[in-house]
Amino acid sequence: MRALVTNDDGIDAVGIRVLAAALADRGCDLVVAAPRADSSGTSAALRATEDDGRVLIERHDLDGSTGYAIAGSPAYITLLGLHGAFGPPPDLVFSGINRGANAGRAVLHSGTVGAALTASAAGCRAMAVSLDILSASNATTASGGGVVTLSPADEAARNWASAAATAVDLVDALLAAPAGVVLNVNAPDLPADQLRGVRRATLAAFGQVVMTVVESGEGYVRTALRQSDQDLVPGTDLALLAQGYAAVTPLRALGEATDVRLPGL
Repeated sequence: MRALVTNDDGIDAVGIRVLAAALADRGCDLVVAAPRADSSGTSAALRATEDDGRVLIERHDLDGSTGYAIAGSPAYITLLGLHGAFGPPPDLVFSGINRGANAGRAVLHSGTVGAALTASAAGCRAMAVSLDILSASNATTASGGGVVTLSPADEAARNWASAAATAVDLVDALLAAPAGVVLNVNAPDLPADQLRGVRRATLAAFGQVVMTVVESGEGYVRTALRQSDQDLVPGTDLALLAQGYAAVTPLRALGEATDVRLPGL
């Protein structure tokens, strides 16, 4: 089983290395390809830097194995992989492990989820994996809260292995799902022995942080982030994370709203 592993935090992020190692231990034939710089909040944007029509790719050492650092967005990198740019096209796509949960309807803006949905739109099964370490104090407004800033020591101390183990445990569920399905997986920042379990979740109606406009003037605007003050609804991804569960939500790429009536058409 061949798998493409990507992310939106960049090739040097801790999460992608831990996820790739866990999938390799499971026996996956891996190729790792990720943005060379942070691309959080890019959703499914198709963006790349070209030099005379060529997308720039650099070989990158990943704990003894070769990965690829690309001057492009996660969704663009996913398309490159599906079209054979890094060898045989993958059977599965994994995106993550993201710094911060990708939960609620805010998944629309996530580069992590955007890469997985891009695979889904092409008929490939995919999984987006995120670790719940996001707060208004460690997120930046540049991407609406998509970029999480941590010191190297703080980042290394987080429970990446627990999130990776959850993802590996869900591979069989992903393989059993219909083609084109994304499993959006959010794990609490807890050691594996403290995780209460894994639950299927619905999407919350909001994200963990909310961007607000605090000042505007001639030629500029200033924004800020705050924690969402909406009540957690039982059974949603955010509610389950708060209870110490990993949350799994099946997603599909955008489709037509066939139930909507348009008078006269």
